[in-house]
Amino acid sequence: MIGASSYDRAMPTDRYGLEFSTESAAAADAYRRAMDAMLGAKPGAAAALRDAIDADPGFALAHAALSRLTAIHGNPPEAVALAERAVDLAGDATPREQEATMIHQLQISGKPAEALHRIRAHISEYPLDAMVLNPASGVFGIIGFSGRSGREREQLDLLTPLADSYGDDPWFLATLAFALVETGQWTAGREMVEQSLDREPDSAHAVHVLAHALYEAGDDDTATEYLDGWLPDYEPDGMLHCHLWWHLCLLLIAAGESERAWTLYDRELAPDVSISSPLNVFTDGASLQWRALLAGETVSSDRWQALADFAATKFPSPMVFYDAHGALPHIGLGQTADAEAFIAEVEASATAGKLPAGDVAAAMSRAFVAFSEDRWAVVIDGLGPMLDQIVRIGGSRAQRDLAANTVLAAYARSGRWAEAESLLADGLGGINNRRPTRPVGVR
Repeated sequence: MIGASSYDRAMPTDRYGLEFSTESAAAADAYRRAMDAMLGAKPGAAAALRDAIDADPGFALAHAALSRLTAIHGNPPEAVALAERAVDLAGDATPREQEATMIHQLQISGKPAEALHRIRAHISEYPLDAMVLNPASGVFGIIGFSGRSGREREQLDLLTPLADSYGDDPWFLATLAFALVETGQWTAGREMVEQSLDREPDSAHAVHVLAHALYEAGDDDTATEYLDGWLPDYEPDGMLHCHLWWHLCLLLIAAGESERAWTLYDRELAPDVSISSPLNVFTDGASLQWRALLAGETVSSDRWQALADFAATKFPSPMVFYDAHGALPHIGLGQTADAEAFIAEVEASATAGKLPAGDVAAAMSRAFVAFSEDRWAVVIDGLGPMLDQIVRIGGSRAQRDLAANTVLAAYARSGRWAEAESLLADGLGGINNRRPTRPVGVR
């Protein structure tokens, strides 16, 4: 049962005017810095949270936020311990904080459906509790990784009613803009995220949304110029550091600037240099190398091997989104038996109900194996009819183009250009009306 707060004096407030429970001014200042960094994907979030906890070891919300960052960076046991500690410490906090820490504990302990149910109830009472809303937002959030085919519209429907409450807040503008982009409304999304950037130009979160809006619009040159100018000042501990460099490398490969793309990859994204989320490091690296292969490049076996080694240490079993990418290094290295073993593991996990997307990722991986063996008809007949189900794996439209581009490249390699054009004209089976700026196959 959620109890009443024991605090009866004036309390500090966050950027949205919500009170939180600490008597330490230093802890309050550090938490506000951390909150701004987390919502903007800026550097310094973890350090600020540790400062807050050092100043007030009993500060529940700081423990919960640090738990989330710890989970993102691939340390589940420590994340769970921090989440449980946050719930214990919240006993004397406000009812809002008690519920916020409980929601996070549910999410971190593998109960996303229950967490989402309580998030919906929570934001009906506290619409400006952005730290509770944020984990349910975006393509890597609870809804994004739900495995539901209608998740993009569900995300937009969650956010739209809150627009009046947030007004011109830059975090919310960018978050709602991303939901618009992912439902095919990239013009409206671009206009909205540009408003966000006008208010908070150092927000990596907003820069990321703009990159997606430009990608969907096919405006690759503008995206390249913007990221080229913005990224050099972005510190490596920013939450989107690896992923934003991936966006730029993807654009460079599409433009035929592969040498520069791989130089940047080795410097900013590779597993031995990046300190970003392991899920981003692996999936971004694997998808970038696969797309280069689709474009006709010979991909370095050393880079494939580095990803395979990284996965072996970071992902002991299939998990959401990794499941759709985990076979790629084995395929790239010609290790068909290892790829098949991974696919079998994904299928077993799907059968056991452990993967939100079920067997979609396994079917994708089988198509990737077929592509590597020049079995173009198998790719087309196996992956083409299920493009409308790829949304279930999670991630953005730009990330899920991995599957669509594989089908298009198979059409190109087999000389079936009219059918490829028909698929594009049909919006990839009705799932995306984006048209690639440059060819994805080799004519």
